[in-house]
Amino acid sequence: MLVQLQIKNYALIQHLEIFPDSELNIITGETGAGKSIMLGALGLLMGKRADGKALFDQSKKCVVEGTFEIKAYELKPYFEENDLDYENPCLIRREIAPSGKSRAFVNDTPVTLDILKGLAGRLIDVHSQHDSVMLADSTYQLDLLDAYAGSREELLDFQTSFKAYKKAKDELSQLKADAAEMQKEFDYNSFLLEELSEAKLQAGEQEEAEDQLSVLENAEEVKQRFANVSAILNHPEQSLLSALQEAGAQLNPIIKYSKEYEDLKKRLQSVQVELSDIADEISIVEEKVEYDPEQIQLLKDRLDLIFRLQQKHQVSDIEGLLEIQQNLSLKVENVLGFDTKLKDLQQTFEKSQKLMLEKAKLLRNKRKSVTQKMETKISELLKELGIPNASFKVNISEKEASSDGIDLVEYLFSANKGFELQPLKKVASGGEFSRLMLALKYILAEKAAMPTLIFDEIDTGISGEVAVKMGMLMREMSKKLQLMAITHLHQIAGKGTSHFFVYKADTPERTISSMKKLNNDERILEIAKMIGGENPSESSIKSAIELMSNN
Repeated sequence: MLVQLQIKNYALIQHLEIFPDSELNIITGETGAGKSIMLGALGLLMGKRADGKALFDQSKKCVVEGTFEIKAYELKPYFEENDLDYENPCLIRREIAPSGKSRAFVNDTPVTLDILKGLAGRLIDVHSQHDSVMLADSTYQLDLLDAYAGSREELLDFQTSFKAYKKAKDELSQLKADAAEMQKEFDYNSFLLEELSEAKLQAGEQEEAEDQLSVLENAEEVKQRFANVSAILNHPEQSLLSALQEAGAQLNPIIKYSKEYEDLKKRLQSVQVELSDIADEISIVEEKVEYDPEQIQLLKDRLDLIFRLQQKHQVSDIEGLLEIQQNLSLKVENVLGFDTKLKDLQQTFEKSQKLMLEKAKLLRNKRKSVTQKMETKISELLKELGIPNASFKVNISEKEASSDGIDLVEYLFSANKGFELQPLKKVASGGEFSRLMLALKYILAEKAAMPTLIFDEIDTGISGEVAVKMGMLMREMSKKLQLMAITHLHQIAGKGTSHFFVYKADTPERTISSMKKLNNDERILEIAKMIGGENPSESSIKSAIELMSNN
């Protein structure tokens, strides 16, 4: 609840500080005295748009600060989620610079307006007669029903399953879209893959084939050159090997004279052995070289195929073609394996859908379990609030699954006997909306800790016994939640546990709006003025005393 509100330099307010009590706080004052200004300042705390032109003194910043008792609201998860220090009481502050720049703080930690709105929305709930039209919105009606049913746990369970269902549904849709796109390329990719696979390419084969072709195309010259070398090494008359053998023989007689001579002889022998091996290998290689037109054509055809594939795929070597072949293989396999992926994902989707619908039905059952009780209570309260023939019904029909379930909730209403129940937006007047909103808030107050509720003249158009009953309901509600009511009705003002009076004061420079908490005597006089005018009679004063004593 709100334990302190401080407003500095806002609109007509120079400086205002109030300490509301925990029950029913009445706010009265003359029209235009500044009650709406206070609501505007609270709106800043709730994250509404700031306007630098609304500053009392354009040379100074505006500060609106609220201190809240938050122990009952289970807000620790929200603070942790947004990296805020959880403190009780909690201090919320909004600052507006003369330039119009706005800053927001929670416990002196700067926060974004979204975080501020999320927190303040859990602490303050403002309703005016105009705001009551929200009641015609089906989403708002569903939220009220969930609050009354206490279905938070079932709703969270459903939302977890709905999230999984939505993910599976999106993935399935994406897979089908991808498959359709891949199918367009499948035939072409399969053709390219088949072409490369049939080529049976081997790493390094291009260089090897080019070498073989070069030899075969020049076989005659190669064979002749090898024959010439062989003749030099082995010619009967001028053989290099024979000459080396003769040179070695010349050294034989003298190697005994010196170790150096012996080493030279060994080196000659090594050269002779190496030349002999070379001569043998040349003979073998020469025999292998044969002019083969058929083999030459096969090699040319193979190299032509490789070259065409390289040009087609814009690569310069076999390795590039093999890499493309591997990528094409993966693409084709993805399409060929699509049926398995689709089947698996279809099963996942169906399981998640089944679980989601099961959770949705549990949520629906929880909602339906309280509708009759809710209808009866609301109808009874509306009768007490001056609509004697009121009928109220909560209609639940099915809709496509969304984050709040599969239920479309619609409140039906009739204010007159014999008239068919119809949706609120078609039949309820502004005053009826206000009373219906009060009745709903009244029964919700029995269920859980609710934020500070502010009623801004929702009693417009009400008087007499209905006003008395409305005041009694507000007083009863305030035992369970903090309530602030801006009112023009003495029947409601008399039910307050504290009373604040808004007024204007003229200074030599300008008009200032202010607010003060009335003591008991001041309250009696103010309520008497609400009954009998500016100069209340003795009977008006007695009526005011009686109104307050009935509390």
